[in-house]
Amino acid sequence: MSGNSILVLNGPNLSRLGKREPEIYGHQTLDDINRGVAESFPDIRFDFFQSEEEGQLLEKLFECEDRGGFIGVILNAGAFTHYSIALRDAISAVGLPVVEVHLSNIFAREEFRRSSVISEVCMGVISGFGANSYHLGVRSLLGITPRKKRITVAVNGD
Repeated sequence: MSGNSILVLNGPNLSRLGKREPEIYGHQTLDDINRGVAESFPDIRFDFFQSEEEGQLLEKLFECEDRGGFIGVILNAGAFTHYSIALRDAISAVGLPVVEVHLSNIFAREEFRRSSVISEVCMGVISGFGANSYHLGVRSLLGITPRKKRITVAVNGD
């Protein structure tokens, strides 16, 4: 894999981090999380992008593939995780490994949150580690070998 850039792509409602249900998602803002990731991996260039709109997320994925130089994508798709076939198809279409991340443990929450239509086409899923889920996602991308196709990490929400 060539390049040393990583796209960190965030979907709907993540712009509200720090204000939206802090007992579930924590008190850090998305800017705090992005800054922490960039500071933890100073040798990596990050392209941070957040949108409430599905189409903009798709366009950003395609743009990064077309530009080249990207190691892969860290994706917190928010609610699109559970129903966006368009996002799933875009992940399949691009030639970049994608790590699905979630701040909360989606497997210990409401039934509808336990289902992800994008997991099947992602390299792996990291769920339940708060802001550290992003850091673990970066580490996963940096450690890719051709034999590692899928990694799933989840913790019990108790």
